[in-house]
Amino acid sequence: MISKVTGLPGQWGDDKNVKWKYKLEGAGWSSPIVWEDKVFIVSAIPETVTSGPAQLNAPPMPDMDEQEDDTTAQRRMPPPHGPGNGAAPGQNPQGPPRPPDNDTSFLKDVYRWEVTCINLNSGKELWKKVAYKGSPRINKHSQNSYASETPVADGKRVYVYYGMTGLFCYDMEGKQLWQKDLGAYKTQNGWGTGSSPIIWKDVLYIQNDNEENSFIIAIDAATGTEKWRAIRNEKSTYSTPYLWKNKVREELVTLGKTARSYDLQTGKLLWEMKIGGEQSIPSPVADENHIFLGNPGGREIKSNLFAIKAGAIGDITLAEGANSNNWVEWSVLDAGLGNGSPLLYKGYLYYLSGQGGFFNCLNPDNGKQIYRQKIKRLAAIWASPWAYDDKICFYDERGVTRTIQAGEQFKLLSENKLRDKFWASVAITGNSYIFKGADWLYCIKD
Repeated sequence: MISKVTGLPGQWGDDKNVKWKYKLEGAGWSSPIVWEDKVFIVSAIPETVTSGPAQLNAPPMPDMDEQEDDTTAQRRMPPPHGPGNGAAPGQNPQGPPRPPDNDTSFLKDVYRWEVTCINLNSGKELWKKVAYKGSPRINKHSQNSYASETPVADGKRVYVYYGMTGLFCYDMEGKQLWQKDLGAYKTQNGWGTGSSPIIWKDVLYIQNDNEENSFIIAIDAATGTEKWRAIRNEKSTYSTPYLWKNKVREELVTLGKTARSYDLQTGKLLWEMKIGGEQSIPSPVADENHIFLGNPGGREIKSNLFAIKAGAIGDITLAEGANSNNWVEWSVLDAGLGNGSPLLYKGYLYYLSGQGGFFNCLNPDNGKQIYRQKIKRLAAIWASPWAYDDKICFYDERGVTRTIQAGEQFKLLSENKLRDKFWASVAITGNSYIFKGADWLYCIKD
């Protein structure tokens, strides 16, 4: 995310520059969104749960000190998605083992899925609607939520997607206009879902990759009518599609073990490329000439990063041992890409490593590393970084936001902290940040 607004706060904390807080109920790892003076959030609230932990309650986050290094901090709490027994790519297995494939105890649970609208200026609740109440249709990891997809709005309507629970459309005042059932399918190891919808020119695009019937779908935003659907030879993924407006055309790029691009009007496959890696979690980033994409790695699987030229067509997979071809400008085959999406800002490509606590800066023209800086006392990172006023910002799950000077020289400018647990990415509006923790929604403003 790149913000062009002015006047964002440079310092904040639990008792500094918090304009308002809104107490959250239930769980939802989705990010907040803002349209004008309205903030929208979604959540899944347990009413009857017998299958296990209803949600990941946010434990007190201990202060990090010199007695605890960043490696220990990153392994303290397992994240919602990853290979093995609840571990993230590159992290040690922790937490409860995944449920057996025949576990159906979750079908006895009862949740209510809610969407809430909050006044940006006051933090007061404007309206709250229950989209659905009943039993989940699929299982989830104990640390995932049933509301991990971020909603999207266009000023006329807000669109709320709860993975296998359904798609719901509301007007800006909270009246439900339509709803659509996209089916319910098993996900990898019963971990659940996480890919969010996007909207472009009154069309919603949703990527639903699972273990049984993966597809990408285009839906008329006004009516909920399906426009086209493309079947995908892909298993469970969690990344959100990326609409790439480049110098040649507009196209929809999706990730998985294979990256694919689709025509926005018809769903026709434009190009595809095997990209490897482990879990498909981050989304791409692009300019008009190149799109930069890759997957995090695993214990024995490298994390790759690629730059693909605008106008690509057909199968552009690299030949064995090659680092480039007619459509792949460059590749880094052990990039260490983490779960947050990379960031392209003022001539540099930035990303956080999936392990080791490294902040990386690359030259996007050739993929050459400019620097790789270890960040001390860095906890696990699930949210994506953002850029503002020649600065790069990112926060870890402990709520520590680090601000780095943009450019070819690494310089840590500041650290700010909120005492909560953070997996959602930030929303930026006017002169305010909206942070969504596990316990509270925060408006940060000077």
